[in-house]
Amino acid sequence: MLIYLLPIVIISVIFLVYASYSIQSGIYLKALCRNQLKGKTIAITFDDGPDRVQTPKVLDILKEYNITACFFCIGSKIENNEDILLRIKEEGHLIGNHTFNHFFSFPLCSYRQMEKELRDCERKIEEVIGEKTILFRPPFGITNPTIAKVIRAMGYITIGWNIRSLDTCRKEKTILKRIKRGLKPGSVILLHDPLPSSERLLRKILELVKENNYTIERIDKLFDIPKTTI
Repeated sequence: MLIYLLPIVIISVIFLVYASYSIQSGIYLKALCRNQLKGKTIAITFDDGPDRVQTPKVLDILKEYNITACFFCIGSKIENNEDILLRIKEEGHLIGNHTFNHFFSFPLCSYRQMEKELRDCERKIEEVIGEKTILFRPPFGITNPTIAKVIRAMGYITIGWNIRSLDTCRKEKTILKRIKRGLKPGSVILLHDPLPSSERLLRKILELVKENNYTIERIDKLFDIPKTTI
């Protein structure tokens, strides 16, 4: 009897892992990952900042190319980087909630702990820029029923991606090939602004996008999110 149950158990485990670790699955929590109706238009997003050294360099490149992006910020990193967060806002970029501490254990936290992580980050962002954000990106892109419950209760819009650049662990050449393969109408690219040489990689990505005849819009425009909710 056990031998017949084994395939069911294996399939169930694979399903649960996929549901949690693939933000595009939408099984627990609906995330905006790609808008196929937008034609050759994409959006660029950054996680894990702000960073005192690298984020200004990234902002310089975006300004040079006249591109606006969305920065999903870690609340604890805003401390002593308030001027950088203000610059992000003033230069027309969006700011999203990426939790206060970005704990590795975040997906295992209780409802109350998760809510506190989001509230603390939300509060810090509002203290600096004078506005709330309702855009959220889960740490590591992991979702589960508890995260989904918190997000729905707090009224956040979850932003995912369909191109995970893997810029945290791959070489530049490999990253660019990966992005080129993944480029599709309405794509969302995930990058990390605090990484060393993130500005150099960004310049090459923007040139790659241009060479492939894509344009770049801010995430709210890509998904037609009403301005009143941002």
